[in-house]
Amino acid sequence: MVDKLMDRPWFLRFTALALAIILFFSVQAENEEKKGSTIGDSHDILRDVPVEVLFDNENSVVTGVPKTVNMSIDGPSSLVQSTKLLKDFTLKVDLRSKTMGRHTVKIDTENLSDKLDVRLDPAYVDVVIEEKVTKTFPVDTEFNERLLAEGYNAVKKEVEPATIQVTGAKSVVEAINFVKVSATGETGINKSFEQKARVRVLDRDLNKLNVTIDPEEVTVKVEVKENSKEVPVVLRQRGTPGENIVIDSVFTDTKTVTIYGPQKTLESIDELRLDVDISKVKESGTVEINLPKPKGVSKLSETKIKVNISVTVMNGENPPPDISMDPEEEDEDVTKEFKNIPVAVKGLNEKYSSNFLKPVDGVVDVTVTAKKEVINSLDTSDFAISVDASGTDQEGEHIYPLSVVGPDNIAWKLSEDEVTLEIRLA
Repeated sequence: MVDKLMDRPWFLRFTALALAIILFFSVQAENEEKKGSTIGDSHDILRDVPVEVLFDNENSVVTGVPKTVNMSIDGPSSLVQSTKLLKDFTLKVDLRSKTMGRHTVKIDTENLSDKLDVRLDPAYVDVVIEEKVTKTFPVDTEFNERLLAEGYNAVKKEVEPATIQVTGAKSVVEAINFVKVSATGETGINKSFEQKARVRVLDRDLNKLNVTIDPEEVTVKVEVKENSKEVPVVLRQRGTPGENIVIDSVFTDTKTVTIYGPQKTLESIDELRLDVDISKVKESGTVEINLPKPKGVSKLSETKIKVNISVTVMNGENPPPDISMDPEEEDEDVTKEFKNIPVAVKGLNEKYSSNFLKPVDGVVDVTVTAKKEVINSLDTSDFAISVDASGTDQEGEHIYPLSVVGPDNIAWKLSEDEVTLEIRLA
């Protein structure tokens, strides 16, 4: 029966037509699927899309939210292209309902079509919400003194304003260890200067902290002076007086002179010696003598000083008495002790303070030997005793030699040759 049916022409024609129809629709469906996949949908990646953070910025600080994220979008080609070009959407993290502390929150999208498949990298972030605080800090000035010309010193560094306000998360503000500003310049600085500089806020490991600074820039003033030291002037008589001339005294009202130059040179000079030639002196009077400038010293505060010379002119019949012949005469040398003369500390940088350890009361005694009439005219105010602490640059115990400025033509001896000071930050 089947064989007979298949032998009929109309049956074969019908079967061929049915198979052709089935095959046509199968191919058409496959083409439509491929066409829809190729033309209707597309994929793209938008990089560095900004993230908006919503929070109470008056009273809190948020950390942990990235400034930008990457965003992948899939969907109809027209939507993908318009989204990429217009960028009329928003990525945001809303923390307004969150409490202080740590939170894991989702980055939300706004104004994006529902027909787009959106993926964010990262999609969730760990944030910390902290109390916002403001604190005032003093500004410390840094200056590299190797930039100074030889023989010069930065004697004073100031900042205007001297303090700044720092605002930020409480934990960050509490981690502040240094608030610094640096003054700089070219090598060979030999005069005072001022400049604007930005303030740096650092933790104990010198990492820069993310805080708000007010003001961000301050004025730095550096006072530069040539190294100096005050030393006593010591007069030395040179030559032999003329016939019938007796030198009674040689003295000057200029007791000290300030010398300038490299620090090592100044440290090696304890006094300024001036030779006075008495061989040509005929009568009492005042002479002006040039001060010698020691080697390495750049300048002196005085280039000339006046020296007073008192003489007695004897006639040939009455030679000057020899006081060594009769020790009982009034002209003999006598000794007297002057007690409790205070020791002055000079040249110490103003950022340090000093305290006497030895002698604890900061006074010494002076034993003086001179003519009786000279001794009787002296008192403690005629002696200036000091130490030079200008080279001190660190805290601790320091020993300094004593320097004495006193009347001429007398001999003295101190109860102490040196003192011990404790130096600390003021």
